[in-house]
Amino acid sequence: MCGILFSTLANITQKRFECALEKMRHRGPDVPMCHITHGKVQMGHNRLRIVGINEQSNQPYFSHDKRYIIVYNGEVYNFRELAAQYAIPLETGCDTELILKLSIKIGFHQAVEQFNGMFAYVIFDTITNSFFAVRDRLGIKPLYWYQNGADVIFASELSAILSLLDKTEIDEIGLRQYRKLRAFFNGHTLYKQIQIFPAGHYFENGELKRYWELPQGEQEPPSDEELHNLIVSAIQYRQISDVPVGCYLSGGLDSTIVAAIAGELHTWTVGFPDKNEFHYSELASRAFGTEHHEIVVQQSDFFPVAKRMIEHRQEPLSVPNEVLLYLMTKEVKKENTVVLSGEGADELFFGYDRIFRWASNTAQFDIREFSQLYSYGTNDDLEIVESVVEPFYQYGSPLNILAAFFQIAHLHGLLRRLDNATMMCSVEARVPFTDHRLVERLAGCPYWWRMPNGQVKGPLKRVFQDIVPQPIICREKVGFPVPFVVYDDWFSFNMQTLGLETLHGKESNNLYAGL
Repeated sequence: MCGILFSTLANITQKRFECALEKMRHRGPDVPMCHITHGKVQMGHNRLRIVGINEQSNQPYFSHDKRYIIVYNGEVYNFRELAAQYAIPLETGCDTELILKLSIKIGFHQAVEQFNGMFAYVIFDTITNSFFAVRDRLGIKPLYWYQNGADVIFASELSAILSLLDKTEIDEIGLRQYRKLRAFFNGHTLYKQIQIFPAGHYFENGELKRYWELPQGEQEPPSDEELHNLIVSAIQYRQISDVPVGCYLSGGLDSTIVAAIAGELHTWTVGFPDKNEFHYSELASRAFGTEHHEIVVQQSDFFPVAKRMIEHRQEPLSVPNEVLLYLMTKEVKKENTVVLSGEGADELFFGYDRIFRWASNTAQFDIREFSQLYSYGTNDDLEIVESVVEPFYQYGSPLNILAAFFQIAHLHGLLRRLDNATMMCSVEARVPFTDHRLVERLAGCPYWWRMPNGQVKGPLKRVFQDIVPQPIICREKVGFPVPFVVYDDWFSFNMQTLGLETLHGKESNNLYAGL
């Protein structure tokens, strides 16, 4: 929805702050560069109008008495129900107003627990000079932060914080994570001074506190009717919008279910001329009567576009298909400002079947075997691999450890990739399979239910067999790699583009030489 920036640093001039905010203009080109100052505190916002598109909803948004100010990125889908439940009149028709008023009425962290949505926001109290920062349960919306004593910066993108700091150093742990696992974990970024604000947490009075975590323990699976209703509700919530909504439609099971239930006009897919899933996406599109768009990417376009994305963001791309997401979403923007996507289904229903079969058949979690199945880098760095899995050992069995790791840590990387690629195009991506009601309900459900008789995503195929074309029900799950990129080349390309060649000690590969 937007880009937010909040700083308590006393030495940041207004001009420098606005230059940092400008780096995120693509996140909110409809009402860009809104900025207020209160003492040393500065708050900025770039707005992408989605819900409540009137000027009253612009941010930074003030409470009626001007005491509280909020900058907010995301969507709270149940805001109208909450407004009715707590008798809160909405003058703007926007969830921003509901978030601030409900926070004042029942308490800041108490309000967060009521929200169904994706969000990252900061509320500032102009009387006490205190602030409250929070991020949604699964980290769907990004939030980066810098902390030095009492001074903090919060931003929707890393590049904005970099522009406010005079000096940064490479985080060796973050670099090792990226080299080995193509992603960042446990709050690390490429830079020692900047962290990823943890999902399911809030920061208040100088303390970081958790307000949500994935439930532990076993539970009985839902009935087919309950599962159907949960997924339909999650999709319908994410269609709430005052601007046009479309759907990604790869022709895989997850995106096909979302597109079938949503019933939106425009659907979108992407591929190379000689490697794509167009046959299946066309099949689904014909079944649903959508206006379908096939975006064809030429190999010659790939590396120049990837280079521009890395330079713009000042951090490495996660995987090569992030470039394809971006190029597809540039076309999406011509018709839709909101797009629905299928991320999260693989984590819920053990779609990564090879590694989940391993976990279901082993008595003890072996980190070396996990690394062989999960890692992408060729270097042997088990210390890093163990450090990213260790927070999930509390879930007990190898299968439960793996399920929690994928639901929280692995999914977070996919969500960052999706948000980065779509918001660079000023498009908001929404992910129904990350609805926290669905995630909580399926946590701890047994392997035999999620993969009945070895069938990948069996519950989804069974529950939605009447609306998903049979060839899609029966097709094998496939990923979508970029065929001409290998992992070590991808790591080197990202480091070279960031001007960090000396950190990896590899010469440029001829795949991208001459860029």
